[in-house]
Amino acid sequence: MHIIESGNTAAAHGVKLARAQVIAAYPITPQTPLTEKLSEYVAAGELEAQYIPVESEHSALAVCIAASSAGARAFTGTSANGLLYMHEQIHWAAGARLPIVMCVVNRGVGAPWTIWNDHQDSMSQRDTGWIQLYACDHQQIIDTVIQAYRLAQTVSIPVMVCYDGYILSHTY
Repeated sequence: MHIIESGNTAAAHGVKLARAQVIAAYPITPQTPLTEKLSEYVAAGELEAQYIPVESEHSALAVCIAASSAGARAFTGTSANGLLYMHEQIHWAAGARLPIVMCVVNRGVGAPWTIWNDHQDSMSQRDTGWIQLYACDHQQIIDTVIQAYRLAQTVSIPVMVCYDGYILSHTY
């Protein structure tokens, strides 16, 4: 069967197939459609999870840290400056060896201000203790999200699934 959807929908589908139990969400371009799709799955009863809208990216990862510490399968997503805003919590999650999965929809941080694809957001977090996996097409996004949960739970290390903002996130 072939399904034509955006990369963000592919990521959401992977999270759904992995049966995440807690989803913490704060909108940031170009990641927003990913968490919007997850909220639709939860509202429709297609994904049995707690969907928690939060006031910032810092809070999104804090929710995931708390949920994962309690044994829940946690997920969040972010991009660019949002990932930088999470920086303090990123160290905490890695140091606590929590199996959190986070999609990073890669976007330039700036300056100059940009919304286009760039990997400086995730690469700036390279030494924080998170495994980083990069997908190059929509099928790899789905597969990598599912594999990220298996990997994170096996080695007790959080995992970022990274894919190109706009090039993959919004294309069909």
